[in-house]
Amino acid sequence: MKSTFKTVVVAALTAIVTMAAYDYFFNEKIEIVENEKTKLTPTTYSFNTNRVAAEMTDFTIAAEKTVNAVVHVKNTSIQKNSISSWFGYYYGEGDREKRIGTGSGVIVSPDGLIITNYHVIEDASEIEVTSNKNKTYKAEIIGADPNTDLAVLKIKTYETLPFIPFGDSENAMIGEWVLAVGNPFNLNSTVTAGIISAKSRDLDEMDSKNQSFIQTDAAVNMGNSGGALVNTDGELIGINTAISSISGGFVGYSFAVPSNIVRKVFEDLIEYGNVQKGLLGVSGSALNTELAEKYDVSETQGFLIGEVIEGMGAAEAGLKSGDIIKKVDDVKINSFSDLTGYLSTKRPGENVEVFFRREGQKNKITVTLKKNNKTVFLGMSLQNLNEDQKKYFDDIEYGVIINDLYNTRLYRYGIEEGSVILEINNKKIKDISDVEAFDFDNLKSLLFLKPNGERERIIFE
Repeated sequence: MKSTFKTVVVAALTAIVTMAAYDYFFNEKIEIVENEKTKLTPTTYSFNTNRVAAEMTDFTIAAEKTVNAVVHVKNTSIQKNSISSWFGYYYGEGDREKRIGTGSGVIVSPDGLIITNYHVIEDASEIEVTSNKNKTYKAEIIGADPNTDLAVLKIKTYETLPFIPFGDSENAMIGEWVLAVGNPFNLNSTVTAGIISAKSRDLDEMDSKNQSFIQTDAAVNMGNSGGALVNTDGELIGINTAISSISGGFVGYSFAVPSNIVRKVFEDLIEYGNVQKGLLGVSGSALNTELAEKYDVSETQGFLIGEVIEGMGAAEAGLKSGDIIKKVDDVKINSFSDLTGYLSTKRPGENVEVFFRREGQKNKITVTLKKNNKTVFLGMSLQNLNEDQKKYFDDIEYGVIINDLYNTRLYRYGIEEGSVILEINNKKIKDISDVEAFDFDNLKSLLFLKPNGERERIIFE
């Protein structure tokens, strides 16, 4: 018992001595300062607690809403062979052959109206549409516009079809998630995802087509043409039309006609049979550093007016050569495609607010858009008929008149200034917009009315 007590006492004394030595040699004295506020040093970063963007990467709802409203389009056409084949003659087709092309289309109404690309149904002798439920329908062409590469089809059905509602492509933003829905390589109901990587993209500024595409990196390949570009709400914001590629396959960039243009063309083709173009009546160039230095202006963005066309809305409103258009309504104008893209959603007779700079001063003016009253086609300067000209030709109800003729071949056929074009490819020409809608490469025939009253049809082989 004594031995145990002694051991406990020694252990306790050893512990006390050890603690005293540690406190003397190692512990610093801590001075407590009262009433002094603690200083906080801010960090150079912050946390984003908004998780909406991450949640929107779930595309299942948008895909479910749209996949059944995108159809497979089959175009059967009969075309001439460059070399007549023995098999063609044997089967009674001579130098003609049957060709089949495929693409996609978007149902935009429950009664069977479909939007697709013009190049999908070009030269079609027969068009078949197959739904995602494997139902096949015969389709008729309601209207087509080669300039925007759009066409409207109609299928007959007694059932209510799923359709995709139009969205507002003007509100679509760069970086926004989108889905491309179509039938690439005949693989029905294919959905791919990407983001909008650019807007108002013109693939060829030297051609006569005023393009203003939405550019995306959603995978698009052959067969996707005419398919849907939709946002995460399942709204149609574009019709997939083209890819930029050296190999012919998808390499990261695809292009869609914006839905605001699509909707306007769709409505025009149904109501008027052609596209009603509302024009400012100006020509010029989009500014850059080189042009700014050349014309001694401080602006490097905007549309510099070079010419104001007499009789059009811009001239009547007071716009002048040298004015720089900076904005039309709420749309900023940094490029030519910004201007043409927005005006492509407007019709003749509509008013737009034009914001512009003149000699460094900001200005605003209201311009009434008008129809184009002149165009050049096949070496002819053409204009709509006025009332006096209609009376001269016994109150003719359609046609466009030749103001200037540069085509010597037509001249040798007896066509002269003052002659009227009545038909192109057996289709009556009502005004200039009908002429502009024709694809020059598919020209087959022209019907003229000469000043002496004779009619002359010229066939192009």
